[in-house]
Amino acid sequence: MAELKEEDAEQLHQEDANIKDTEIDTNKMLAESEACEQMTVREAPTNPMKTEDKNRQTSSTIVSERHASIQTTLEGLEGLVDLNGAGRKSCPLCPEEKFKACYSHKLRRHLQNLHWKVYVEFEGQKMCICHLPCRQVKSSLGSDQAQGRLVAHYHCVVCSVTIARKTDMISHLKRHINKGETEASYSGSSDVPCEGPVPGGQACEIMKELGTNVQLLPNHTTPQKTDTYFSRKMKTNRQLVFCSLAVLAEERNPLECLDAFGATGIMGLQWAKHLRNSVKVTINDINEACVKMIKENCQLNHIRVEGNRTGRQLDGAGDADSPIALVEVVKMDANVIMHLRPFDYIHLDPFGTSVNYLDAAFRNVRNLGIVSVTSTDTGSLYSKSLNVTLRHYGCQIVRTEYYRELAARMVLASVARAAARCNKGIEVLLAVALEHFVLVVVRVLRGPTQADESSKKLRQLLHCQWCEERVFLKPGSMVEENLYRQLPCQCHGSMPGKTAVELGPLWAGPLFNTGFLRRMLVAAVQHNMEDIQPLVKTLICEADCTTLKPFSVPGYSAVSNQVECGVVIKTLQKVEEADTSDQSGKRKTKGEDSGNVLKKIKADTSLEHPAFYYSIHRHSIRGMNMPKLNKFLQYLTEAGFRVSRTHFDPTGVRTDATLAQLKEVLTKYSVPTYSSAPQSSAVSSERRQTL
Repeated sequence: MAELKEEDAEQLHQEDANIKDTEIDTNKMLAESEACEQMTVREAPTNPMKTEDKNRQTSSTIVSERHASIQTTLEGLEGLVDLNGAGRKSCPLCPEEKFKACYSHKLRRHLQNLHWKVYVEFEGQKMCICHLPCRQVKSSLGSDQAQGRLVAHYHCVVCSVTIARKTDMISHLKRHINKGETEASYSGSSDVPCEGPVPGGQACEIMKELGTNVQLLPNHTTPQKTDTYFSRKMKTNRQLVFCSLAVLAEERNPLECLDAFGATGIMGLQWAKHLRNSVKVTINDINEACVKMIKENCQLNHIRVEGNRTGRQLDGAGDADSPIALVEVVKMDANVIMHLRPFDYIHLDPFGTSVNYLDAAFRNVRNLGIVSVTSTDTGSLYSKSLNVTLRHYGCQIVRTEYYRELAARMVLASVARAAARCNKGIEVLLAVALEHFVLVVVRVLRGPTQADESSKKLRQLLHCQWCEERVFLKPGSMVEENLYRQLPCQCHGSMPGKTAVELGPLWAGPLFNTGFLRRMLVAAVQHNMEDIQPLVKTLICEADCTTLKPFSVPGYSAVSNQVECGVVIKTLQKVEEADTSDQSGKRKTKGEDSGNVLKKIKADTSLEHPAFYYSIHRHSIRGMNMPKLNKFLQYLTEAGFRVSRTHFDPTGVRTDATLAQLKEVLTKYSVPTYSSAPQSSAVSSERRQTL
């Protein structure tokens, strides 16, 4: 027992010694760490440039860089090589086998005369010609017998593609401009550098559009590989939606507006940044990565994120560092949030069809509110997948020359049916169908009477497959013996078999509202949206079905009250003009006398534009040279028809003339292709006789 006690005492003595040693070691480590911190604090003010350089290096590694052939000035191109130094130097844009190393004076002439002289300019950036092995063309002998030869080329400043010819590069940039892709893809196009990695540790890119900066992932263009999908081709769509919201904000504010599918959040951020206190923006997305990206983009644009609905007033709005706007970011299913809360403006832009969200959108939208729907399922809308079209929209369609307007009317039919199920009607304000999307903007009118009136505008379309003449079937439930009598053409009598098909049901009402479009043009001018101003002007002419362009946008005096379905909507105007109408949002009864001005406006709005359009190239006469499109519009106007151009087709003509009447005018003013051929043959025969 004594031995055991001695062993226990020795163990306790050793443990106490170990504890003392560990305490000494920890004290030494703490002292060393404090000394290191003091050294760093002392060294910090001496070399602040090193930390800035490191931050710049990290940010530059995160953001993609531009090609060396893209410069802004000639000095920048010459700065790629030290021309002031001694010795021979090689060209930075030519391989050694093409241009050997030479002295500075000769290299300077080479850069000026070969690379800089033939540059292509785009938004201040000069794309010089490049001879490096970036683009190789295989020879006709094959890859086994000969190597690929080098081709001089340009690097696109937008999409970084390589193009050989200068004319092809200019046309390539014009296509970018037409699609709304006017921002460069490298870091030099953005005003704000990327200060850190995005979720997942991936590199990010800053893109600026309409004064709003957003972070983009490298695979943001492929929706199958990323959650934060972003498309530069949808810039026109975003600007049209913004202008429609700006018009609604003039009628009443503040507005509760919802971007149901936020993705990067650029649309909601543009609303909040430019409309400020007029709107209360809610950006929703069901994906966690998207919600996190939206919050980071809010910080990038100095916009405060609000978690709850209370406390929307901004504190310290006059300070320079205070947030300029307030945005609510929600992670929820789109159908759920639209069922839970009412909104004045709802925008639906899912990837694909939007028919799954229409019922929820019209469930809680306020009276005289606006619902804008963007559909990107162009395969089913443009008659490429007929079974998908029947499954999603419940419509029978075929491929026609007016397939884009057919798609817009098909989407409007689905919107009208969804609104009618909620005892609400619609008034179509805008319908646009371009290459990548179909956008419809409708105003919601509450009441079963308005719902019945909207439902009556859903009709079947009779389409001739030979001449492509078309007409909406007359309303009614009685069965006619011969539906071919409603078609203006005589193809059924001259052709064997059945010549027409029945399409639909489709929206048979108007697609545009002139008063709303004019106010959209005012908003586009105010916010410097020069890209969509020609499109909006075309829509105004198309709504009035005229070639005249009476656009006066100096102020608000030219904008009057807008009448939609008997509802007078008061806009910003003078006090004397405001006294002539009643309160905004009140339905006008049949017995009320609203004055001569209102009667004139109603008479103008009752004159709807003709349905559908004709492509003059589709109906051109063989062996005849057609007149120019503007001349042809003038000839149709002189013949007594209403006529205008259409945004659906650049060669299309919207007119109330039938196809036979249009062909008659086209034949009258067309010139034979070989009109001078008989004269030349006669002259040659006379020469032969003299010889």
